[in-house]
Amino acid sequence: MDRLPSATVDVLENYTGHVDPGGPAARRALDALTITKISVGPMDNNAYLLVCRSTNEALLIDAANDPERLSDLLDTTPDGPRLRTIVTTHQHGDHWQALAALADARGANTVAHELDAPVLPVTPDVLVDHGDTLKVGEVPLSIIHLRGHTPGSIAVVYDDPTGHPHLFTGDSLFPGGVGKTTSADNFASLINDVEDRLFAVLPDDTWFYPGHGDDSTLGKERPSLAEWRARGW
Repeated sequence: MDRLPSATVDVLENYTGHVDPGGPAARRALDALTITKISVGPMDNNAYLLVCRSTNEALLIDAANDPERLSDLLDTTPDGPRLRTIVTTHQHGDHWQALAALADARGANTVAHELDAPVLPVTPDVLVDHGDTLKVGEVPLSIIHLRGHTPGSIAVVYDDPTGHPHLFTGDSLFPGGVGKTTSADNFASLINDVEDRLFAVLPDDTWFYPGHGDDSTLGKERPSLAEWRARGW
């Protein structure tokens, strides 16, 4: 393993769901884990670091870009967590530019859906499908397969037993609509999965974290579902 060069990352503790490209990360503290959001790369990609508070083990969702900044993010506390797992939400290149470097430098296992795995720069150590469970330390995370943006797009959900669910949607769901699709069939697949596998089973107070831009809640977006379906994007 080769250590990446250090780059300074500031972390704000007042989490709002907004981060700026090249700016500070923002950390949210829950009872069982912390969630730290950072924007990396020229396309304002979000990466999310989840750390189990009992074991100090970490899982990163989308090693999108800037491997030095992501590596330094792990070292922003004196007892920096050990990165065990990197989950890639889908095959698009802006979501895995730092994957190979960070996985090698930190010795982390990589995770993706099998339908998107062949495009990734490293062969995933673990292939996941809809309904599977991962763990970050002692904290369970559920995998949701959302077909349409890419064949193997996945979301990750942490159902906080002391609060509301936390949902990481990649590029399948954003405030204001679903992710980009390349055909009417792909749009139908994605909007159906988003309705059936997210909005139909998760409560309105579910906070979701997209692959780009600001966070939202399912309750805030739910009234627009019919509009999204009618407009076709």
